[in-house]
Amino acid sequence: MVRRSIMFTPGDRPEMLRKAPDAGADVIVFDLEDAVAPARKAEARDAIAAVLDDPSFDPDAEVCVRVNSTQTAWQADLEALLDGDADTPDSIMVPKADSPATLRSIAGAISEYGESLPLLALLESARGILNAAEIAGVETVDALVFGSEDLAADLGATTTPSLSELTYARQRVVLAAAAHQTDAIDTMVTDFSDEEQLIASAETAVQYGFDGKLAIHPSQVDPINEAFTPDEAQREWARAVLDAKVEAEAAGRGVFEVDGEMIDAPLIAKAERIADQSNAAGVWD
Repeated sequence: MVRRSIMFTPGDRPEMLRKAPDAGADVIVFDLEDAVAPARKAEARDAIAAVLDDPSFDPDAEVCVRVNSTQTAWQADLEALLDGDADTPDSIMVPKADSPATLRSIAGAISEYGESLPLLALLESARGILNAAEIAGVETVDALVFGSEDLAADLGATTTPSLSELTYARQRVVLAAAAHQTDAIDTMVTDFSDEEQLIASAETAVQYGFDGKLAIHPSQVDPINEAFTPDEAQREWARAVLDAKVEAEAAGRGVFEVDGEMIDAPLIAKAERIADQSNAAGVWD
C-alpha cells in the first residue's frame, strides 16, 4: 500500500465524493469532521454511506473516512458507516488523537460491528505529539498524521511557511512512526494556489522521512505524488546497490563498492526503501 497523497473531500458534498478519485490521490478521505458544519453531520453520514454502497463507485484508491472527535459523534459516525449492508471504508482517520486509550476505544467500537479497520491517527495537539510513540504502538494504528494547524493553535504558536517553529513535533511524528513500522503522513499546505510552497514543504517532508502528505485540493495531488516517488537517478542507484549486494553475498562480503561509494547495511536499507517506494508507485522495473 502506498500513501503518498491523502486528499480530503467534504462529506456533505456527494458530487465531490464521487469525483474525488479522479484527482489521482493514493488515499481519499471523506471528511465528517472539520469540513462539515454541525447542522449537516447527519446529512454527511448518509451521503458517504450512499456513495460507499453504490456499485458504480469503485475507486483505485484507499477510501478513508475522518470521523468526529467527540465520543458521541464518532459513535454516530461508525453506526452510519458500519451498521448495515453498505460497503465499509478501507480505513478510519481519528482526529485529535491524543492518547492510546482513544484509539483503542474506537478500535473496540469498530470490532463490535464485526470489522477491523486500519486507523490513521491525526496528531494535532501537544498531548498527541508527546504520546506519539504510545499511539503508534496501538495494534490497529496504521499511520501517524501530523496536523500542524491545530497544533500551532494549541501551542499558541505563529508559524511560517517552512514550519520551522514546529520542527521538533514534525520530526517526533516520523520517529514514532518508524519505531512502530507505521506510515508517517505530513501536514497539509492550506494555500492550494501556492505550488512553490507545496513543493518545498513536500521536499522537506521527504527529507525528514515521511511517507506522504495531506492535500486539500486536487491540484495538490500531482506535485505531492511526484515528490514522494523516487526519481530515475534514485532508482538507478538503488538497482545498482541491490544488484551488487547479490554479488557481494555470493562472494561472502558484507561491504562492497558501487561507483566509488562504499556500501554497507544502512545504505542497503536505503536502497531497499527506494525499491519498495518505487514498486508501490508502479515505477520499479
